[in-house]
Amino acid sequence: MMPWNEVCMNKQLLRVTEAAELLTVSRWTVYRWVEDGKLSATKIGTQSLGVIAHSVDKLMLENRTDHGMVADRCK
Repeated sequence: MMPWNEVCMNKQLLRVTEAAELLTVSRWTVYRWVEDGKLSATKIGTQSLGVIAHSVDKLMLENRTDHGMVADRCK
């Protein structure tokens, strides 16, 4: 698995599988979170979905348990 900061530096859109790995959830959870508005995504073609990397970062920061001050990694 690629380190998070390396993914952010190289991509603005993530595959559903990549987002799921980073968030340690299933692909279906990523789809559900997109539908629920927790993650932002865009449709690519007729069947593919690209998850916006910044929305993954935002979700991770919003759900931190240590509540530390952390700079946004994907600006």
